[in-house]
Amino acid sequence: MFKRVLVANRGEIAARVIRACRELSIETVAVYSEADRDAPWLSGATATVCLGPAKASLSYLDQDAVLQAADQTEARAIHPGYGFLSENAVFAARCAQQGIAFIGPTPASIRLMGDKLEAKRTMAAAGVPTIPGSLGALRSADEAAALAERVGYPVLLKAAAGGGGKGMRRCDDARALPRAFSEAALEAHHAFGDPRLYLEKFLEGGRHIEFQVLADTYGRAVHLGERDCSVQRHHQKLVEESPSPAIGAAASFGYVSAGTLEFLRDASGGLVFMEMNTRLQVEHPVTELCTGIDLVREQIGIAANRPLSMTQDGIRFSGHAIELRINAEDPDAGFAPDPGLVTAVSIPASPGGGVTVRWDGGVAAGWRVPPHYDSLVGKLIVHAADRPAAIAAAREALSALRLDGIKTTIPLHHRILDDPDFVAGTYDVSFLERKALAAVPRG
Repeated sequence: MFKRVLVANRGEIAARVIRACRELSIETVAVYSEADRDAPWLSGATATVCLGPAKASLSYLDQDAVLQAADQTEARAIHPGYGFLSENAVFAARCAQQGIAFIGPTPASIRLMGDKLEAKRTMAAAGVPTIPGSLGALRSADEAAALAERVGYPVLLKAAAGGGGKGMRRCDDARALPRAFSEAALEAHHAFGDPRLYLEKFLEGGRHIEFQVLADTYGRAVHLGERDCSVQRHHQKLVEESPSPAIGAAASFGYVSAGTLEFLRDASGGLVFMEMNTRLQVEHPVTELCTGIDLVREQIGIAANRPLSMTQDGIRFSGHAIELRINAEDPDAGFAPDPGLVTAVSIPASPGGGVTVRWDGGVAAGWRVPPHYDSLVGKLIVHAADRPAAIAAAREALSALRLDGIKTTIPLHHRILDDPDFVAGTYDVSFLERKALAAVPRG
């Protein structure tokens, strides 16, 4: 096992990886930007290194700075979390060249499936149904407009190298497309260093269903059930649960580490492939609570060339889990970010009686949420015997959660949990727009 791991990320995922390493008696190096100099998660690490200025391209996305930090602290492994460098094949290859274990897939797997266009082409060639749209990068807004006319509006413009809703815009007609194309390409470039876009038909009434997989270096792969991630804002997930109330791909191309195959379930019940995320997902805790398997620890073990700790036959699924993403933003003002000073924090505890409440957070009282990064500050996750019990537990836990001083998505989650369609499990990806539970702007 590794002696020291560098955590190349920030916020709640940095805290999550640090916790897993501590449980494995592994030292950690937390890197940070100048904007995160006083961040609460840094205190949990063995050592810290400043990467550079607040701008992500000069800190968290600076490959040279990250690799230099690993070298100077003698960290022989890097966990990239999600976002930033987690799906960057060049960075993974550079780690390998320097004898540093990249805690994630191989560079070849990232190139094949981490790039959304390559993933679609791979699945289409294998006969897996994909969403109608482009199988190559769009060269211009005019090319996108011509394709949109063929597949029919509404359409989505999506970043080829992206995830987390970055570089994505919905277009309901031809007039909106030129501006949306420019905005999406610019956002993709800033977030991932890659402005390439592709286009897909937006399927009305669709549900976002994804499947968690784990694969080791010995050719063993397992799936850990599905998650429903259909409650979204700005095409980014807001509520996740497992199992979905609606209901040997990885091994076939030699995939290693944790990954997620994402599908859209259309109104007729058919599944069409969207993309594969070649990294740890934000919503991994719901799978952990339903299976009892620590995905971060498994990732670390796989990277250390250890076999999976379980077989498919040994995986047991129990109960129902719901994750609520808590973002520092105002859902009644178009989800405008609301960075600022956090004046008080109160985290609910597990009440017992078969109910588990978990908080994965990167926030503390007295810390100022910076304006430079994603607005996610924490995740409230509950697990109970079944879906009605999980919803009831989520309501209770949410009422006890306090993050004072900033606007958050907590009030919106109350509305979602009380909504009859959500309670009945009859929601889809247009849920927030359709129910007008929040001011969701169109792309």
